[in-house]
Amino acid sequence: MAQAMKIAIVDDEQDMRQSISQWLALSGYDTETFGSAEEALKVLGPDYPGIVISDIKMPGIDGMQFLKKLMGSDSTLPVIMITGHGDVPMAVEAMRVGAFDFLEKPFNPDRMSELAKRATNARRLTLDNRALRRELSDGTQLMNKLIGASPVMERLKEDILDLGQADGHVLIDGETGTGKTLVAHALHAVGSRAGKKFVLVSCGALEEEALTKRLFGPMLPEDTQLPAIEEARGGTLVLEDIEALSDTLQARLLNVINEQGTPAETRIIAISNLQEAGRTCEDALRPDLFYRLAALRLTMPPLRQRGEDILSLFTRLSEQFADEYGCDAPQVSAQEAAQLLQAPWPGNVRQLINIAERAVLQARRGSGTIASLLMSDHEEMQPVMTTEGKPLKEYVEAFERMLIDNTMRRHKGSIASVMEELCLPRRTLNEKMAKYGLQRSDYL
Repeated sequence: MAQAMKIAIVDDEQDMRQSISQWLALSGYDTETFGSAEEALKVLGPDYPGIVISDIKMPGIDGMQFLKKLMGSDSTLPVIMITGHGDVPMAVEAMRVGAFDFLEKPFNPDRMSELAKRATNARRLTLDNRALRRELSDGTQLMNKLIGASPVMERLKEDILDLGQADGHVLIDGETGTGKTLVAHALHAVGSRAGKKFVLVSCGALEEEALTKRLFGPMLPEDTQLPAIEEARGGTLVLEDIEALSDTLQARLLNVINEQGTPAETRIIAISNLQEAGRTCEDALRPDLFYRLAALRLTMPPLRQRGEDILSLFTRLSEQFADEYGCDAPQVSAQEAAQLLQAPWPGNVRQLINIAERAVLQARRGSGTIASLLMSDHEEMQPVMTTEGKPLKEYVEAFERMLIDNTMRRHKGSIASVMEELCLPRRTLNEKMAKYGLQRSDYL
């Protein structure tokens, strides 16, 4: 969901700030007003979710001083300055200091609304990008994205924490859609290089000449981006589709690795997406390069081996999509839960994301089933087929846990409401929660 933008209006004249506020409120903006720069500075921090419209001539801290303080705190904050008639030099100076734009009194309200629209769009993009950068550098957030409590996922998380602290290069392999690139981000974020550069190059997406230039240069005068080897110096370089490197590029990469010595100045994380039957990354790379890159190795578990994680992921994803589309998440029946657990999931988590979104869209229309979505993805697959062959008891228990977990979250831990909805006596509910490791405190 797009973040709602605020507009802070700063003017010592009450009539002016109220007039601006009323006009922008009619245009659909959330406004707040301040009678002085001193008052506004108590509220306007580096992550202020909006923009500022300020008069230039004010007592105390004037508009120019105010602008400089705002730019010192967050140079990307859009500030629209209001200037007096004929005060062009001051407006030019404000733009030089960092103002987004200016309005000259008496100004056209439509012009103000247009400027506000441009400024809030720019601010939203800045904050979204900033949040993404924080997320990709925050090891805790990234580890939380690795949803699941299955033994293979718990082991993967432990391996990420261990390997993140090591200096050696890493090879990540596994089936398509299992989250290899997310794990590369996590390895960088939990290690000592977390504050350094993280550079990702998709080797399979570029032709030989373009890939050579992107990785090694040369850098031409008109180029604005360093070659990846230089750009990532001291940090982490991730090479997706490492098997796409030609023999020539493999040799050049090996030379770079050898020149760095031990410990490596730049850590390389290689990601292999080989899907050809009987062919591995080891087959595709020259042995000396393979063994340098595979000093440390992670193999991503396929979704079909993650058991109950499938239901946890589906629930989380369907709730996110339901929030995005403004509707209720679909309720999963016992039969549908078994079908989700039994499906072979050749597309892994990426396929599950698609199924969850389509299930929400179906539920919004009031038609369709999860089984039909699974069958449309794999027409040859019977709904009862499974690659793991688990006993019925396991499917029933997984569904029961999911049902209690969902109901507890929906009722925010209200035991009485959960008992009423599921028609369970308190003792039975308590026993089942204890059996499945569910605690009321987690839902409050």
